[in-house]
Amino acid sequence: KVFVPRDGFLFLDADYSQIELRVLAHMSGDERLIEAYKTAQDIHAITASQVFHIPLNEVTPLQRRNAKAVNFGIVYGISAFGLSISRKEAMEYIERYFETYPQVKTFLDSLVAHAKEQGYVTTMFGRRRPVPELKSSNFMQRSFGERVAMNSPIQGTAADIIKIAMIRVDERLRRENLRSRLILQVHDELLVEAHPEELEQVEEILTRQMEGAADLLVPL
Repeated sequence: KVFVPRDGFLFLDADYSQIELRVLAHMSGDERLIEAYKTAQDIHAITASQVFHIPLNEVTPLQRRNAKAVNFGIVYGISAFGLSISRKEAMEYIERYFETYPQVKTFLDSLVAHAKEQGYVTTMFGRRRPVPELKSSNFMQRSFGERVAMNSPIQGTAADIIKIAMIRVDERLRRENLRSRLILQVHDELLVEAHPEELEQVEEILTRQMEGAADLLVPL
Protein backbone atom coordinates (compact mmCIF):
# COMPACT_ATOMS: atom_id res chain seq x y z
CA LYS A 1 0.00 0.00 0.00
CA VAL A 2 2.91 2.34 0.68
CA PHE A 3 4.79 1.74 -2.58
CA VAL A 4 2.79 2.05 -5.78
CA PRO A 5 4.55 1.53 -9.16
CA ARG A 6 4.41 4.30 -11.75
CA ASP A 7 1.85 3.93 -14.53
CA GLY A 8 2.84 1.11 -16.87
CA PHE A 9 5.48 -0.29 -14.47
CA LEU A 10 5.40 -3.51 -12.41
CA PHE A 11 7.06 -4.59 -9.19
CA LEU A 12 9.62 -7.38 -9.41
CA ASP A 13 11.11 -8.70 -6.20
CA ALA A 14 13.67 -11.33 -5.22
CA ASP A 15 14.58 -12.67 -1.81
CA TYR A 16 17.28 -15.01 -0.54
CA SER A 17 16.46 -18.57 0.45
CA GLN A 18 17.39 -19.19 4.12
CA ILE A 19 20.35 -16.83 3.96
CA GLU A 20 21.15 -17.01 7.70
CA LEU A 21 21.35 -20.81 7.64
CA ARG A 22 23.59 -20.69 4.58
CA VAL A 23 25.83 -18.13 6.30
CA LEU A 24 25.95 -20.41 9.36
CA ALA A 25 27.01 -23.35 7.17
CA HIS A 26 29.78 -21.24 5.61
CA MET A 27 31.07 -19.56 8.78
CA SER A 28 31.04 -22.74 10.88
CA GLY A 29 32.61 -24.80 8.10
CA ASP A 30 30.53 -27.78 9.19
CA GLU A 31 31.03 -30.33 6.38
CA ARG A 32 27.74 -32.11 6.97
CA LEU A 33 25.69 -28.91 6.91
CA ILE A 34 27.56 -27.68 3.82
CA GLU A 35 26.93 -31.00 2.09
CA ALA A 36 23.24 -30.85 3.05
CA TYR A 37 22.97 -27.46 1.35
CA LYS A 38 24.84 -28.63 -1.73
CA THR A 39 22.65 -31.68 -2.24
CA ALA A 40 19.19 -30.89 -0.84
CA GLN A 41 16.64 -28.21 -1.48
CA ASP A 42 14.75 -28.86 1.76
CA ILE A 43 17.25 -28.21 4.56
CA HIS A 44 14.64 -28.69 7.30
CA ALA A 45 13.67 -32.16 6.07
CA ILE A 46 17.28 -33.23 5.64
CA THR A 47 18.14 -31.91 9.13
CA ALA A 48 15.24 -33.92 10.59
CA SER A 49 16.41 -36.98 8.64
CA GLN A 50 19.98 -36.69 9.97
CA VAL A 51 19.02 -35.80 13.54
CA PHE A 52 16.45 -38.59 13.89
CA HIS A 53 18.50 -41.07 11.80
CA ILE A 54 15.63 -41.84 9.45
CA PRO A 55 15.42 -41.87 5.63
CA LEU A 56 14.55 -38.51 4.07
CA ASN A 57 11.28 -39.85 2.60
CA GLU A 58 10.11 -40.96 6.06
CA VAL A 59 10.36 -37.52 7.68
CA THR A 60 6.91 -36.50 8.95
CA PRO A 61 5.53 -32.94 8.62
CA LEU A 62 5.80 -32.58 12.43
CA GLN A 63 9.45 -33.65 12.45
CA ARG A 64 10.17 -31.20 9.64
CA ARG A 65 8.40 -28.40 11.57
CA ASN A 66 10.42 -29.16 14.69
CA ALA A 67 13.61 -29.24 12.63
CA LYS A 68 12.74 -25.85 11.16
CA ALA A 69 12.12 -24.39 14.64
CA VAL A 70 15.49 -25.67 15.85
CA ASN A 71 17.37 -24.67 12.66
CA PHE A 72 16.29 -21.06 13.07
CA GLY A 73 16.47 -21.26 16.86
CA ILE A 74 20.14 -22.19 16.64
CA VAL A 75 20.83 -19.16 14.43
CA TYR A 76 19.12 -16.81 16.89
CA GLY A 77 20.73 -18.37 19.96
CA ILE A 78 17.36 -19.54 21.28
CA SER A 79 17.50 -22.03 24.12
CA ALA A 80 15.13 -24.95 24.72
CA PHE A 81 12.90 -22.49 26.65
CA GLY A 82 12.37 -20.30 23.59
CA LEU A 83 11.25 -22.96 21.12
CA SER A 84 7.61 -23.62 20.35
CA ILE A 85 7.91 -27.32 21.22
CA SER A 86 8.07 -28.96 24.66
CA ARG A 87 11.23 -28.12 26.61
CA LYS A 88 12.23 -31.79 26.97
CA GLU A 89 11.79 -32.36 23.23
CA ALA A 90 13.67 -29.17 22.42
CA MET A 91 16.63 -30.06 24.67
CA GLU A 92 16.88 -33.52 23.15
CA TYR A 93 16.61 -32.11 19.66
CA ILE A 94 19.26 -29.43 20.25
CA GLU A 95 21.61 -32.08 21.67
CA ARG A 96 21.06 -34.28 18.64
CA TYR A 97 21.46 -31.31 16.33
CA PHE A 98 24.89 -30.50 17.76
CA GLU A 99 25.89 -34.17 17.54
CA THR A 100 24.89 -34.10 13.87
CA TYR A 101 26.57 -30.75 13.14
CA PRO A 102 29.43 -30.62 15.71
CA GLN A 103 31.31 -27.76 14.03
CA VAL A 104 28.26 -25.52 14.44
CA LYS A 105 28.49 -25.97 18.23
CA THR A 106 32.24 -25.31 18.19
CA PHE A 107 31.72 -22.19 16.08
CA LEU A 108 28.95 -20.73 18.27
CA ASP A 109 30.96 -21.42 21.46
CA SER A 110 33.98 -19.71 19.89
CA LEU A 111 31.89 -16.61 19.12
CA VAL A 112 30.84 -16.29 22.77
CA ALA A 113 34.42 -16.88 23.97
CA HIS A 114 35.75 -14.24 21.56
CA ALA A 115 33.10 -11.74 22.64
CA LYS A 116 33.94 -12.29 26.33
CA GLU A 117 37.62 -11.75 25.65
CA GLN A 118 37.48 -8.93 23.08
CA GLY A 119 34.17 -7.28 23.94
CA TYR A 120 32.80 -7.58 20.41
CA VAL A 121 32.04 -9.96 17.53
CA THR A 122 32.46 -9.33 13.79
CA THR A 123 30.61 -10.20 10.61
CA MET A 124 32.35 -12.03 7.76
CA PHE A 125 33.10 -8.61 6.26
CA GLY A 126 34.67 -7.22 9.44
CA ARG A 127 31.78 -5.13 10.77
CA ARG A 128 31.87 -5.05 14.58
CA ARG A 129 29.06 -5.47 17.09
CA PRO A 130 30.08 -4.60 20.67
CA VAL A 131 28.65 -6.98 23.30
CA PRO A 132 28.93 -5.09 26.64
CA GLU A 133 26.06 -7.18 28.08
CA LEU A 134 28.50 -10.07 28.67
CA LYS A 135 30.14 -8.06 31.46
CA SER A 136 26.84 -7.39 33.23
CA SER A 137 26.29 -8.63 36.79
CA ASN A 138 22.72 -9.46 35.75
CA PHE A 139 22.28 -13.08 34.60
CA MET A 140 19.50 -12.22 32.11
CA GLN A 141 21.66 -9.50 30.55
CA ARG A 142 24.62 -11.90 30.25
CA SER A 143 22.38 -14.54 28.65
CA PHE A 144 21.14 -11.93 26.19
CA GLY A 145 24.79 -11.02 25.47
CA GLU A 146 25.57 -14.65 24.66
CA ARG A 147 22.66 -14.78 22.20
CA VAL A 148 23.84 -11.53 20.61
CA ALA A 149 27.39 -12.92 20.32
CA MET A 150 26.09 -16.03 18.54
CA ASN A 151 23.57 -14.29 16.33
CA SER A 152 25.20 -11.00 15.30
CA PRO A 153 27.99 -12.44 13.10
CA ILE A 154 25.42 -14.57 11.24
CA GLN A 155 22.57 -12.08 10.91
CA GLY A 156 25.04 -9.22 10.45
CA THR A 157 26.77 -11.07 7.60
CA ALA A 158 23.38 -11.69 5.97
CA ALA A 159 22.68 -7.94 6.27
CA ASP A 160 26.08 -7.14 4.72
CA ILE A 161 25.39 -9.49 1.79
CA ILE A 162 22.00 -7.98 0.94
CA LYS A 163 23.54 -4.47 1.08
CA ILE A 164 26.31 -5.52 -1.34
CA ALA A 165 23.68 -7.04 -3.64
CA MET A 166 21.55 -3.89 -3.37
CA ILE A 167 24.42 -1.61 -4.39
CA ARG A 168 25.41 -3.85 -7.31
CA VAL A 169 21.83 -4.17 -8.60
CA ASP A 170 21.43 -0.38 -8.49
CA GLU A 171 24.77 0.16 -10.27
CA ARG A 172 23.84 -2.24 -13.09
CA LEU A 173 20.37 -0.76 -13.58
CA ARG A 174 21.98 2.68 -13.97
CA ARG A 175 24.93 1.49 -16.08
CA GLU A 176 22.62 -0.23 -18.56
CA ASN A 177 20.40 2.90 -18.74
CA LEU A 178 17.27 0.97 -17.81
CA ARG A 179 14.01 2.66 -16.95
CA SER A 180 13.60 0.18 -14.08
CA ARG A 181 14.83 1.28 -10.67
CA LEU A 182 15.50 -0.17 -7.26
CA ILE A 183 12.81 0.88 -4.78
CA LEU A 184 13.82 -0.66 -1.48
CA GLN A 185 15.41 -3.48 0.48
CA VAL A 186 13.59 -5.31 3.28
CA HIS A 187 15.57 -7.89 5.26
CA ASP A 188 16.69 -10.38 2.59
CA GLU A 189 14.58 -9.00 -0.26
CA LEU A 190 15.07 -6.43 -3.04
CA LEU A 191 12.14 -4.72 -4.77
CA VAL A 192 12.52 -3.22 -8.25
CA GLU A 193 10.03 -1.04 -10.11
CA ALA A 194 10.44 -2.67 -13.51
CA HIS A 195 9.35 -1.61 -16.98
CA PRO A 196 7.48 -4.50 -18.68
CA GLU A 197 9.92 -4.49 -21.63
CA GLU A 198 12.86 -4.89 -19.21
CA LEU A 199 11.47 -7.71 -17.02
CA GLU A 200 13.85 -10.42 -18.29
CA GLN A 201 16.85 -8.12 -18.01
CA VAL A 202 15.92 -7.04 -14.48
CA GLU A 203 15.34 -10.65 -13.44
CA GLU A 204 18.79 -11.59 -14.75
CA ILE A 205 20.39 -8.63 -12.93
CA LEU A 206 18.67 -9.47 -9.63
CA THR A 207 19.59 -13.15 -9.86
CA ARG A 208 23.21 -12.62 -10.88
CA GLN A 209 23.99 -9.82 -8.43
CA MET A 210 22.23 -11.44 -5.46
CA GLU A 211 23.76 -14.88 -6.05
CA GLY A 212 27.20 -13.35 -6.61
CA ALA A 213 27.18 -10.90 -3.68
CA ALA A 214 29.36 -13.20 -1.56
CA ASP A 215 31.54 -16.23 -2.18
CA LEU A 216 30.28 -18.86 0.26
CA LEU A 217 30.93 -22.58 0.62
CA VAL A 218 27.25 -23.12 -0.18
CA PRO A 219 25.21 -21.60 -3.02
CA LEU A 220 23.34 -18.36 -2.35
